[in-house]
Amino acid sequence: MKMIAALKARVLDFKRTNHDARLQTMLNVVDAYFVSYPKSGRTWLRYLLSLYLARTYDLGFEPDLRSTFKVLPNFDLDMERGLPSTEALATKNLPLIAVSHRDYRADLFAGKKTVMLVRDPRDVLVSSYFHQTKHKHRFEGDIAAFLEDETYGAVAIAEYHNGWAAGLVNREALTTSYEELSEDTHGVVRSILHFLGIAVDEVALDDAVAKAQFDKMRKKEKKTGIPGHEYNREDSDASRVRRGKVAGYTDYLGPAEDARMQELFDQHLTPEAKALYSPTGFIA
Repeated sequence: MKMIAALKARVLDFKRTNHDARLQTMLNVVDAYFVSYPKSGRTWLRYLLSLYLARTYDLGFEPDLRSTFKVLPNFDLDMERGLPSTEALATKNLPLIAVSHRDYRADLFAGKKTVMLVRDPRDVLVSSYFHQTKHKHRFEGDIAAFLEDETYGAVAIAEYHNGWAAGLVNREALTTSYEELSEDTHGVVRSILHFLGIAVDEVALDDAVAKAQFDKMRKKEKKTGIPGHEYNREDSDASRVRRGKVAGYTDYLGPAEDARMQELFDQHLTPEAKALYSPTGFIA
């Protein structure tokens, strides 16, 4: 069994190395990056921006949760969701904003403007727990065990942000938070557009914000789903658009789990990464 596991690991490593070598050949077409840890709210912000860009760049369609990838593709080579699928390759004036959850790597992410979305890690943890148990079925156990898990838990979240905090030093970067986006959606999107050098059309912005409201996105997800994922769309806890609630973690984490989260982040988060979290209101 150990030999089989080791062989599978080598095959996966080879595939990733080959993929990244091919990905590096496309770095010149990327104009900017939009990065975040999984479950930080990127589905919402991606969809909102794709609605805005599709209208202001006259792409000829209104994105849903499947075609949103044509406007803001994943930073990979997937034919349906990645760089090969984007309208930016055919529409020269549309900026190619590549979206990624990947750890920071200088050979992949250096030299381009970067928008980073952060979220209170307690909300991220809870959302990730439901994603891995209900959507992906990769984890069995309660949320206290999930918090301690080396792959998905608090330390993994902290280390991701440590890497990006170091990578964003001395480069053009804008950090915003799910909490800020929830409180002032128009203002945050305006700041992102200004940062990326994209003109602000207030009418188009109003329209995008209205169409990206939580209840409307949930209806769209139930209807179309998310490409590349098979899951029960009728189970709200399995959905990508799950609750969208700021500080919703209080419904799932007790005082002991909250204190443990604070403890682990205090131990593992670098000062630079702690600064990234300042827009969330979370203090480690």
